[in-house]
Amino acid sequence: MARRTARRRGSVTVRPSLLSTVLSVLRRLRCGGPGTGSGTQRRGVPILRRPAGGAGSVDRVPTPPTPPRRPASAPRSAPPASSSSALYGGWGAREPLRRGDTVTDPTTGRRRARAASREVPASPGLVVEDVETGWSGAVVRVEKAGGVHVVVLEDWKGRTRSFPLGAGFLEEGQPVRLVPPVAPPAAARTASGAAPLRPGRTASGSFAVEGARARVARGSRIWVEGKHDAELVEKVWGDDLRVEGVVVEGLQGVDHLAAAVADFQPGPGRRVGVLVDHLVTGSKETRLVADALRAAPGAAQHVLVVGHPYVDVWQAVRPARLGLDAWPVVPRGRPWKEGVLEALGWPRETPADLARGWQRVLASVRTIADLEPTLSGRVEELIDFVTGDQLDR
Repeated sequence: MARRTARRRGSVTVRPSLLSTVLSVLRRLRCGGPGTGSGTQRRGVPILRRPAGGAGSVDRVPTPPTPPRRPASAPRSAPPASSSSALYGGWGAREPLRRGDTVTDPTTGRRRARAASREVPASPGLVVEDVETGWSGAVVRVEKAGGVHVVVLEDWKGRTRSFPLGAGFLEEGQPVRLVPPVAPPAAARTASGAAPLRPGRTASGSFAVEGARARVARGSRIWVEGKHDAELVEKVWGDDLRVEGVVVEGLQGVDHLAAAVADFQPGPGRRVGVLVDHLVTGSKETRLVADALRAAPGAAQHVLVVGHPYVDVWQAVRPARLGLDAWPVVPRGRPWKEGVLEALGWPRETPADLARGWQRVLASVRTIADLEPTLSGRVEELIDFVTGDQLDR
């Protein structure tokens, strides 16, 4: 009976049956396993071969590279900012600006310092632009809505819109953060916002009534042509009008006078005083006023129309208040306000420029003494007329 012989390799004895099994396994690994044919790939991973005859010529499967691991102490990188966020320095509902922060300018690809917003009180008349919507207008008031402080902006067409108070605004092209306005000392300013002539007097020169509350509006009204006229009347005569209960309303042009009179139906206890721009002999305004009064003959005795000779109410402000000897002369056919702004060297290209120009003019008015008598006398006449409505009863 033949005896199986054992082969020795070094000090380890390897039997032929065990050696055959190992070689069979290696052949399977070389060929990609059973059922895979003689290809050189196994499970999508390429097989690397060592040179023939080299030590350990068994095929090896490469181990996929391990991605580098971030150290536990390394901070997570912030998500890339949008182009608008980078361009505008992160205003609006974004992270607060910090001194020394930088952003990438999408137009140049260069790093630059983020412009920090300066704090500006949201005082009435301040003209700002909301960055996200592009809405531009003058501050009307600051109020609380839904538990949040908002600022109300009015554009040049008289439309209003509210925005959350804080960052996200431009003033003169610079980023600003709107904060609640600081109330001036009671003795330094009247309720209308103008400085009194002297203690105990209103901006119009009337005796101030300490602690007086605005009375319920009377039936009579004062009408003016536009928003600027109303703001000027409010600044100088606002305290008087609140005590008397007189409401000032805008007509949006004397062209609407006839329709407004017909709709209001003046009568006893319902007088109307009207202030008209450029009411001079032979002007279009004079003809429109005459047509409106003829259309309401029964109500004419309860309507008083007065006017001033100026093309625009801006001219009723004494030019010396703006450092001028006289108001610029604007050529016929050109928009008057734009011509004046150009002559003064002020911006004039956009409605916001016009609004800012008017706010500069209005801010120069402190008391009735800063107005031409041809305007102040007419306003006093209208106040006397509408407050005499109790004589109608």
